[in-house]
Amino acid sequence: MTTRHLFDEALEDLNQKIYQLGELVRSQIDIAIKSLVNQDLELANQVITGDLQVNELQAKIEEQCTLLMATQQPFAKDLRKIVANFKISINLERIGDHAVDIAKQSLRIGSQELMKPLIDLPRMAELVREMVAQGLEACKNENVEEAMAMAAKDDMVDHLYNQIFRELLVLMIEKPSTINQATYLLFAGRFLERMGDYCTNISEETIYVVTGKRSDLN
Repeated sequence: MTTRHLFDEALEDLNQKIYQLGELVRSQIDIAIKSLVNQDLELANQVITGDLQVNELQAKIEEQCTLLMATQQPFAKDLRKIVANFKISINLERIGDHAVDIAKQSLRIGSQELMKPLIDLPRMAELVREMVAQGLEACKNENVEEAMAMAAKDDMVDHLYNQIFRELLVLMIEKPSTINQATYLLFAGRFLERMGDYCTNISEETIYVVTGKRSDLN
């Protein structure tokens, strides 16, 4: 087996780990938003404990990237792939952290009656989950157009967050007793908005792998 073949196998294994991390994070987002909408504290705690698995896998990816750079001394596109995978893993881990942050808002609200039906927050969460999946697919296929299409969805995430912000602000002014819960919901929206930003970072890494140039899609 040639050195190149071994290196390609190592890269494929790295890609598989990145995909696995992405699926873990997508699951964390789904569970976190369900815990908030359904006021399910058990699900909220599941997200918090599940973050350990996300962190452990990201650490393995980081170690593997470092080992490949140290032992294989890659250059040009191969080096860009390793650097991009490393940075993508960091962005995915941060998205996972924000899923935990949303779960913590669920715990803070507890069994208190929700001030309004939660509609836009689940929409934001589903958009982010789509962005993670699309971003990793674009990275796998080295598809710049798909990466840019994914990043463009961040505008929709931002729009929903601004809509939530305005709506909750009006409710807080009209009914000050809702301020605490509204603040928790605003934080949840902000965490989802930040997830969207991290997704655009994933697209930027795909463009970097293909073109060798850095882009700012935020």
